[in-house]
Amino acid sequence: MKKIALFLIGFTFFNSCATLQQVASNLPTTTTGQPLTEADIASGLKEALNQGIGNGVNELIKLDGYFGNQAIKLLLPPEAQKVQDLIVKNIPQGQKLVDEAVLKMNRAAEDAANEAKPIFVDAITSMTISDAKNILFGNENAATNYLKEKTLQKLTQAYAPKINASLSKVGATQAWQAITTPYNKLANSPAGALVNVRQPINSDLGAYTTQKALDGLFWRIAQEEQKIRNTPLARTTALLQRVFGELDKKR
Repeated sequence: MKKIALFLIGFTFFNSCATLQQVASNLPTTTTGQPLTEADIASGLKEALNQGIGNGVNELIKLDGYFGNQAIKLLLPPEAQKVQDLIVKNIPQGQKLVDEAVLKMNRAAEDAANEAKPIFVDAITSMTISDAKNILFGNENAATNYLKEKTLQKLTQAYAPKINASLSKVGATQAWQAITTPYNKLANSPAGALVNVRQPINSDLGAYTTQKALDGLFWRIAQEEQKIRNTPLARTTALLQRVFGELDKKR
């Protein structure tokens, strides 16, 4: 009986060890072999977002950060196409006026881009562990979408006055008014009807430029997120390598 009892105890012990090993093998682990904790995930996501924001914003605030990037370069509003055509054809140096307005809109966006940093930092600081896990194992733009959801309203409220001030500072407001004033004068005259120009257009570029500047900002953040998710060399710290290495295992 004693031998049977010892056998049963031994069998139970080894079977329990095997079960524990199986459970442990299913847990995410770091490169050091230790389980990846929820705190690790949260810290890694915050570090990734801070890196992405830093790289993205620093790129945009440079000269030609917007203007030199065809993916996010601000152009005149679509409804201004008719204005452009008339200005270019009928006003001396009309093309120069249009080009100047476009350039200065982009300069305004570059000037305002740094306003995003403190608002983004607040959103990152308030991120929960649940948020972090959902972002890490979410889609390719999960972190960018999180930031957009948490910050867009605040960014718009903070950006709009900055954009308007920047537009004025770099001369975009004046350049746009130089384009729209003669157009609106024509639209309000009997001659406008003869050339099918009847509807004046809004000469305020603020809301349009704010929206396009923020679209470009989030596009740039998304590019940084995809780098960290998909390119191990972009994970510049040990923590990023540990946390985002989990994604490599699941591919």
